[in-house]
Amino acid sequence: MSADPTPATAAPVLAMIGLGRMGANMARRLARRGATVHGFDAQPEARDALAGEPGVVLQGSLADAVRALPVPRVVWTMLPAGAASESAFAELPSLLAAGDLVVDGANANYLESQRRARELEARGLRFADCGVSGGVWGLANGYCLMFGADAEGAARLAPVARLLAPAPDRGWLHCGPPGSGHFVKMIHNGIEYGAMQAYAEGFALLEGKAEFDLDLAAIGELWRHGSVVRSWLLDLTVDALKDPGALDAVAPFVADSGEGRWTVDEAVRQGTPAPVIALALMSRFSSQGKADVANRLLSLMRKGFGGHAVKAK
Repeated sequence: MSADPTPATAAPVLAMIGLGRMGANMARRLARRGATVHGFDAQPEARDALAGEPGVVLQGSLADAVRALPVPRVVWTMLPAGAASESAFAELPSLLAAGDLVVDGANANYLESQRRARELEARGLRFADCGVSGGVWGLANGYCLMFGADAEGAARLAPVARLLAPAPDRGWLHCGPPGSGHFVKMIHNGIEYGAMQAYAEGFALLEGKAEFDLDLAAIGELWRHGSVVRSWLLDLTVDALKDPGALDAVAPFVADSGEGRWTVDEAVRQGTPAPVIALALMSRFSSQGKADVANRLLSLMRKGFGGHAVKAK
């Protein structure tokens, strides 16, 4: 399916539930492009950060945000996967009416999205799952949106997508039925893991060749122009390398948000090999200290069979 270039006929009115880094900036972008956004977050400081933003109407509760909407309603959630999302999705059906649309725009397992779609559809509600990429730059540059919904839900979501995307006719896609949006975003993030790992390892090899005294930032800048490995990830890498103290100031710990795990789970479920993504995920686990026990045992094994010295902790 492809993005619909037809312009929206009326400015959207919706609720944005969850005003963290992503949700707040998405609310700002929508409001600055003519939408009316009724925003709610359980944390008062998150609501306070949007106070005075034209077009954003802050509400004191989830129920207040829903009540403020015209019918049929559009409620967009940007909540962390787990307890926060489950709590909101448990409350929403009692606040909504048949035909209302709920959009889950946060990172979520596509299997959970399929479950939510079934549960909401049984109550006469529509559901869309929307993978969102763009990070902190989305406010200025627009977001890449990949969503799953039935035809009616997609048509209802399109005017919002046109405002959030980099341009009305690109940067957003109705991928397929409910669940497909988060599935596509999950694979997107798996690719991201592999690409990031390749850049990191490559620059580590460059840095390791001390005899050449290589300027990593200059090499990265060179690759940004005409090279087949140029990308936005490379741009961000070069920006980081231009600060001579940046690497030394950061602990070698890389978090994983869950999408990489879900991608590897899906590879196993399908029996489709994805070794690069899997190894990138394992490297993140290793950076978190989760390889320490195995490495200690390896050292003790070498001592046991060969009398090799071990390094004291």
